[in-house]
Amino acid sequence: MKVDKVLHMNEGVGEASYAKNSLLQRKAISIAKPMIEEAITTLYCSTFPRTLAIADLGCSSGPNTFFVLTQIIKSVETLCQQLNRPSPEYQVLLNDLPANDFNTIFKSLPTFKNMLCNEIQANNKIGPCFTSGVPGSFYGRLFATQSLHFVHSSYSLHWLSQVPEGIEKKNKGNIYITRRSPKEVLKAYYDQFERDISWFLRCRAEELVEGGCMVLTILGRRSEDPCSKESAVYIYELFAKALNQLLSKGLIQAHQLDSFNIPNYIPSSSELKREILKEGSFTIKRTEVSAVHWTHCGTELKSGAGAYNVAKCMRAVLEPLVLQHFGEAIIDEAFRLFQELIADAMSKQKTEFINITLYLTKTIVPNL
Repeated sequence: MKVDKVLHMNEGVGEASYAKNSLLQRKAISIAKPMIEEAITTLYCSTFPRTLAIADLGCSSGPNTFFVLTQIIKSVETLCQQLNRPSPEYQVLLNDLPANDFNTIFKSLPTFKNMLCNEIQANNKIGPCFTSGVPGSFYGRLFATQSLHFVHSSYSLHWLSQVPEGIEKKNKGNIYITRRSPKEVLKAYYDQFERDISWFLRCRAEELVEGGCMVLTILGRRSEDPCSKESAVYIYELFAKALNQLLSKGLIQAHQLDSFNIPNYIPSSSELKREILKEGSFTIKRTEVSAVHWTHCGTELKSGAGAYNVAKCMRAVLEPLVLQHFGEAIIDEAFRLFQELIADAMSKQKTEFINITLYLTKTIVPNL
């Protein structure tokens, strides 16, 4: 699977769109807000840049894209008022893979800028905001050398650059890591994560100015067990069960299921820290682990709405991958069965997504 060609959230603003089904991701951004404010405050007060370059990596489309940017700019404008300094100019760089719905982002820019004025502007002196879309994989260079001050990414870094090689015929009946997966499958997933996170850090280190920083939120796990059900691993196990039910009904073929693997890795906090320290370009200023219950996936409150909301949230994320691999005919039935399995799981056990949020600063190498 060429991830950079097919991976994107559901487009537009319809009922199945990511824009309408991303409350879970918004909750994660809200949880990270204090760390974002700490990072941008420290950065701005130590550098006072005339132009502040902010990159959001894996921006997707919809209200969450502008939600986090509004938080960042509001924090800087508050500092400017407190310190009696002129506002900087803002260079906002929105990155995602080429298949992302950039058109919806661009159509929403006037609304975003009006919202900035309404929420922030107290004296008609807010700095101008210049916004650009930057399509491409963040597992490679995206920006000019030492051109960025602040990098944000939320719920994106668990996506790998590709499905790990060599697992197609070894992970039969599964779509991600499970206790039934052979050890070589677990190793292949971790090796791909290790390569990808190293490239990500190396590229951002070249693009950030000295003292530049990042706040990253990634779906993770508390346990050191990569198959632990206390993380997003469990949601993929349930979707695999739904696909296996389709297989038993003859709606998909075994070779289709066996060749479908999710290009994700759900790391533990210690795995992330180990890879960051090993790569060496960044200092870890703070790490926080938080949990979001599955019920935060939507606003429907009627009986059974929890599973309905989770299924819609996951459909907005997974449908393009499923559609490309299995075709359109099975989509509705796959997510109907998925919803039933989610409802059963939520009735029997605690169901949460685990978030790992990191505040990193670019390591300054002393002159020798």
